[in-house]
Amino acid sequence: MAEQSNNPMNEPRYCGIPTFMRTPLATDLNDLDIALVGVPYDGAVEARSGARQGPRQIRDMSSMMRMIHHVTRVNPYELCRIADVGDVRFKQIFDVEASLADITGFYENLHRFGIVPLSAGGDHSITLPIMRAIAKERPVGLVHIDAHTDCCDEEMNSKYSHGTPFRRAVEEGLLDPKRTIQIGIRGAANSDECWEFGSKHGIRIVYIEEFNQLGVEKVIAEARRVVGDEPTYVSFDIDSIDPAFAPGTGTPEVGGLTTIEAQGLIRGLRGLNLVGADVVEVSPPFDPFGNTALIGATIMYEILCLLAEKIDSDAE
Repeated sequence: MAEQSNNPMNEPRYCGIPTFMRTPLATDLNDLDIALVGVPYDGAVEARSGARQGPRQIRDMSSMMRMIHHVTRVNPYELCRIADVGDVRFKQIFDVEASLADITGFYENLHRFGIVPLSAGGDHSITLPIMRAIAKERPVGLVHIDAHTDCCDEEMNSKYSHGTPFRRAVEEGLLDPKRTIQIGIRGAANSDECWEFGSKHGIRIVYIEEFNQLGVEKVIAEARRVVGDEPTYVSFDIDSIDPAFAPGTGTPEVGGLTTIEAQGLIRGLRGLNLVGADVVEVSPPFDPFGNTALIGATIMYEILCLLAEKIDSDAE
């Protein structure tokens, strides 16, 4: 059980420097189990930018989080040593591939210390460089909750965009497509390649129509069947949620998940062999009341509880 030298949860929410979940801001990576990371990057977006501001707004709204989960009674801060390790720093922000390399370098350092990352984006392109750091020894499985498969080959003649990360991850041997499930997929496209790639390579795609037919519990069972007991990453795109709840995103698609369904899906992953996660595409310029960032912070907390419980059980 982790020792806490202080408890910022007892301070007023409006006090202090905002950090994820009001955790300490760490510069020393020793004796840390879980790193909360901001990735303020949206240079790979082809339409509405703004997700670069996501980490800052999620940090602010995460002050609304408390310690103990009301369903599982898990207190992640008692189980693990958790800290905000700040944001990835970029040296060539206008160069997409150089920026992705900056992200990989940041996570390689965390990986060397054996730290599990939980990240706030940023656009969805950030997941590829994170996987390059944490999956280079062996491919990981994936629970991907999103409106889009993000398996396009190119967008605007670029191989690297927020619509291509999982195709690249499969091609680079970072992602096991047969241990990948994509949940909540919907919306029209200009080409069917984004869907056909997954079908061809064995990715299990749960379109929103099937999700609605099966329900949360059966989709959870299918997700657990697909990823099994091997190392698995979770990537949650906020546009998986219907824009009636989460309007603050760059590529909204109507007819999506409710917040209750999203929480249920995450809670259903309890006990899996999770090695990291991210919440992406929160775009504050389109989120006038902060609701989308609050949802993002809440999903991060839900995932944090899963990661902490897994690390604690491994230590026993």
